[in-house]
Amino acid sequence: MSSTSVAGPASATAERPVFSELTLAKTRARRRRAAGSAARTAIQAALIVIWCLLPFYWMIVTAFRDVGYTFEANPLPDHVTLNNFATAFDPANNQLGLGLANSLFIGTTVTIIALVVGVFAAYALARLTFPGKGFVMGFVLGASMFPGVALLTPLFGLFTDIGWAGTYQALIIPYISGALPLTVYTLNSFFREMPWELEEAARIDGCTAAQAFRIVILPLAAPAVFTTAILAFIASWNEYLLASVLHSNQTQTVTTVIGQFTGSQPHQVPYTATMAAGVVVTVPLIILVLIFQRRIVAGLTAGGVKG
Repeated sequence: MSSTSVAGPASATAERPVFSELTLAKTRARRRRAAGSAARTAIQAALIVIWCLLPFYWMIVTAFRDVGYTFEANPLPDHVTLNNFATAFDPANNQLGLGLANSLFIGTTVTIIALVVGVFAAYALARLTFPGKGFVMGFVLGASMFPGVALLTPLFGLFTDIGWAGTYQALIIPYISGALPLTVYTLNSFFREMPWELEEAARIDGCTAAQAFRIVILPLAAPAVFTTAILAFIASWNEYLLASVLHSNQTQTVTTVIGQFTGSQPHQVPYTATMAAGVVVTVPLIILVLIFQRRIVAGLTAGGVKG
């Protein structure tokens, strides 16, 4: 009896170090796997960032490079000059300033109209029950997937017949039809996840339906509305297909202006001036996104989780 009682604790104490060593080994293995996974993720993210930013970096380098060294293979800036920007803004050859003004006006107009209509449409689809609601939502999604190239010929013929060819409305109206599905679909997902109790509490406090929407719902929807506005503006700013057919000399957007660039020397493709114009067009959008990136992320994730 005494030998058994003595052997029991001795064997237990002998097993404890073995158990601790196994636990420690497993913990170290998990840490190594976690560190390896983090390293692989970091490497993959770095490769993706480099792959995405390399064309933009080369555009900046070429924009500041002298025309005579356009095809220089040096990845670092050399033979730096600002003449390419002067060529891009030269009114005698190019109309970059006019294109920027037209794109800003058209993009702002399209964004405002798309938001005003899209907010109410998205709210109605999310909150109200009416016959054909599913069909309307399916129509909105179908319109967002409709190929723009199929609209060129009928739109050109229609606007020519009614005397709108080459006018601002010939660009604004098709752009709105492209921005509205994005606006409605993005805001609809947000409104659907917003709790009904907020409106009910406002109605109990004496608000009408319109007042509850304006005072309670819209402030809460501000991140999603802001994000949708940024996306709609960028989409209209970058559009080229419709603008290349429906514009005139006075309504041409910045994308069509860059496509018609001429250089300082005849019979030479103005690569450096085009790259300079690309920098002028792209950098403001990048700055805008960087400044409001938190709002954009908040708007994209708003309504994504029920709570």
